[in-house]
Amino acid sequence: MIYLYIALGVIVVWFIWTYNRLVVLRNRKNEALSDIDVQAKRRYDLIPNLIETVKGYVKQEKTVLENVTKARTAAMSAGGDQLQKANQENILSSTLKTLFAVSENYPDLKSNANFLELQRELSDTENKMQAARRFYNSTVNDLNNKIQSFPVNTVAGMFGFKEEKFFELENAAEREPIQVKF
Repeated sequence: MIYLYIALGVIVVWFIWTYNRLVVLRNRKNEALSDIDVQAKRRYDLIPNLIETVKGYVKQEKTVLENVTKARTAAMSAGGDQLQKANQENILSSTLKTLFAVSENYPDLKSNANFLELQRELSDTENKMQAARRFYNSTVNDLNNKIQSFPVNTVAGMFGFKEEKFFELENAAEREPIQVKF
């Protein structure tokens, strides 16, 4: 009889440990999404300053500035889940790359201290956002592996843990480098 209690105790401990591990992974995934949001907010705050700095130098590049502004607005107001919002973030990244490519034709702008600092800040933000996306994907991978593995999948199913989607580019064209032609 004592062996039955020991066996039940081991099963209960395993059950609790498995549930707690799933909760930790779900919370890490949520933390990673929050990190992406923080970096996106930082980028949204920097873009208006960058546009104001560039406006004085590149009056004939009005379309590029409008595209950046529209992409920023679309990204900030994107609804739906985090992965749908990511598509708008990727479009914003592309328009910023176009803006920086256009700036190459303006030596005075390239040497402007404000522009250089804003460009550095945005580049740093993009790097941090990429790191946050990689962390998110890594955490989602760990969570999905646990949810799909036996016998953990039985505990996951009992408590409604679902597989999560990876952060990835939805449009194949976004994988291509930006082409700027004058």
